[in-house]
Amino acid sequence: MSRGDKTPSKRVKTAKGRTASQVRWLERQLNDPYVRQAKADGYRSRAAYKLIELDEKFGLLKGAQRVVDLGIAPGGWSQVVRAKSPKAEVVGIDLLEVEPLEGVTIFQMDFMADDAPAKLAEALGGPPDLVLSDMAANTVGHKQTDHLRTMGLVEAAAWFAAENLAPGGAFVAKVLAGGTDSDLLALLKKNFTQVKHAKPPASRKGSSEWYVIAQGFKG
Repeated sequence: MSRGDKTPSKRVKTAKGRTASQVRWLERQLNDPYVRQAKADGYRSRAAYKLIELDEKFGLLKGAQRVVDLGIAPGGWSQVVRAKSPKAEVVGIDLLEVEPLEGVTIFQMDFMADDAPAKLAEALGGPPDLVLSDMAANTVGHKQTDHLRTMGLVEAAAWFAAENLAPGGAFVAKVLAGGTDSDLLALLKKNFTQVKHAKPPASRKGSSEWYVIAQGFKG
């Protein structure tokens, strides 16, 4: 997308009934070029551009035939997968309800449920060559607790990838500032030939999110 967006900034005209943080969030949304571009391009969220930019840098979707989208809501990442790899089988899961997407099998359930991994693997019809995770735990306002809960989801996603990926496959997951902890990093380095961290331009500068990209699954 254009990096030279000069659209005048907008302000929320009335704060009636809204908290200060809600006003700031609305103004940020109104002034975010990625939000405007997502609407123009037909993507469900600005997060679609994070995957587009990661794909441009790491070639994640080239030749992808089976893809798992963990934390699929609202569906922006799967839209990108379908656009870049229209013949790929795509399966997604989220606690939240997700509007149907053509060519995507969606489960509304907790990925941490005992039967979730088996359901995903069965629906895919074969080992995935790409596992995507944009999952994050619902925040409780305690920084350390929120970090631990989100990293627990990332670790579960990494284990799913390690147990299901096809040889040569890749794993991408959202992590928080500080990147992966030592145990998770050891798991990834044991199972993949390359492990890197990246912050795509579409990720807001003030956000603590980064992404870990693990490629070349050893099988």
